[in-house]
Amino acid sequence: MTMTEPVTNRVEPVSVPLKLGDRITVDPPVVLAPLAGITNVAFRRLCREYGAGLYISEMITSRALVERNPKTLQMVAFAEDETPRSMQLYGTDPEIVSRAVRMVVADDLADHVDLNFGCPVPKVTRRGGGAALPWRINLFDDLVTAAVKAADGQLPVTVKMRLGVDADHLTYRDAALRAQDAGVAYVALHGRTAAEFYGGQADWGPIAELAELLDIPVLGNGDIWEAADAVRMIRETGCAGVVVGRGCLGRPWLFGDLAAVFAGQQQTFLPGLDEVAKAMFRHAELLGEWLGEERGVVDFRKHVAWYLKGFSVGSELRKALAMASSLPELSDLLHQLDLSQPFPADVLGLPRGRTSGARKVSLPENWLADRESRAVPFGAELPDSGG
Repeated sequence: MTMTEPVTNRVEPVSVPLKLGDRITVDPPVVLAPLAGITNVAFRRLCREYGAGLYISEMITSRALVERNPKTLQMVAFAEDETPRSMQLYGTDPEIVSRAVRMVVADDLADHVDLNFGCPVPKVTRRGGGAALPWRINLFDDLVTAAVKAADGQLPVTVKMRLGVDADHLTYRDAALRAQDAGVAYVALHGRTAAEFYGGQADWGPIAELAELLDIPVLGNGDIWEAADAVRMIRETGCAGVVVGRGCLGRPWLFGDLAAVFAGQQQTFLPGLDEVAKAMFRHAELLGEWLGEERGVVDFRKHVAWYLKGFSVGSELRKALAMASSLPELSDLLHQLDLSQPFPADVLGLPRGRTSGARKVSLPENWLADRESRAVPFGAELPDSGG
């Protein structure tokens, strides 16, 4: 998608392309974090229209995949020109995760599998999954090892994790070392514990610690709101690349800024509301191609507030945009905006999406009492995928 030409300045490149084994090169070393309900095939395609990188699918549940749940099978769709195809898998049972990875390989469903050990939401952690699972370090080891063995060298396996359950139960160091020993291609670390959820400021110190400790690439995640934040993270931590999550909500053009800065050009797209409206319609249009027009436009509703953040838009028009149910209706409403407004620069660098902070982590009973247990938590293998 064409945007207003930004002013660019030459700067020193801060990184090298990211290698996932000998099969995949990610240049620039930028990864779109899996976001439930967001990083579907339509949003990934939109982001790719602005910049390059590795764009990971929404979290796919291993059990739902092997049972061929219809909703899950729709979620694993990739665009014909999408390469590499990157899928994130969630699971708690090494055998089921192994079966899921073997299915990915046998059915040629993806080129890369990322394992989720970072999700902090209660419906996942209360079953011992996501960010809770690495506390059971031997179960974590079994699961990662099973996934790598199931891949059988046919595709790279990576791991995304958080610092730990809470400040008293950190897991990132032990888990990263076990993951490296199991043969993963990289470890991505979000600089928050599960208890911190999405509040406060991400701690980049442990990212620097892992970058020094491991022989495989370490990617940093947390508070990448602008391209300048990515540069600062790499320079401060020595990580090999960055993972971008909430920073791109309502701003898919952020990947253009990231591609530029990693190529040695400093730039910031500041699209006026006219260009933002075009991006909004394009996003809804792509969702319509994937889900059908009505479902696609309904799914787009959640994105409206993110795109319009900082712009002057009346409450009635905002409400109407968030209730649109067809592309013609959405187009008509978008043309009612004051499209002459410039981009609100005062929102740059500010958090987007979820900002809720510290909370007690929901965990299975006595989960923290036995770190060495290899027992698979009861009921943790979710039967379907999605947020």
